[in-house]
Amino acid sequence: MSRISKKNNMRTPEEKEAIVLEYLNGIVGYREVAAAHDVNSELLQRWIKKYRASGIEGLRSRTGKHSNPKARKHNRHLSEVEKLKKELLKKEIEIERLKKGYLVKGGGDQKEFVTTFDANTKS
Repeated sequence: MSRISKKNNMRTPEEKEAIVLEYLNGIVGYREVAAAHDVNSELLQRWIKKYRASGIEGLRSRTGKHSNPKARKHNRHLSEVEKLKKELLKKEIEIERLKKGYLVKGGGDQKEFVTTFDANTKS
């Protein structure tokens, strides 16, 4: 059985509310209402549950809104002081690695630790 994927249709809370109210005020089942509005029946059930719990506020999209400040860490603009602190920390880490006798070559999955000491000398 193949499934035809459709583009996500972002609906406003008001549109969602109208669909939910059509089900709550009507005599047809949620599957019929979902089919009439081209909405997945399980999604409509979630909307109904959220609407009963929180009203129209429950139907608002939470996409892209994070309460965790670390979640936005990569997207924010760093001040000059923050940039310098970050660079200083990288340099301190590099110095400690050199003291221990290894370098890091590459990045990501290809990261490799290479010793800088000669195998025949004592460190």
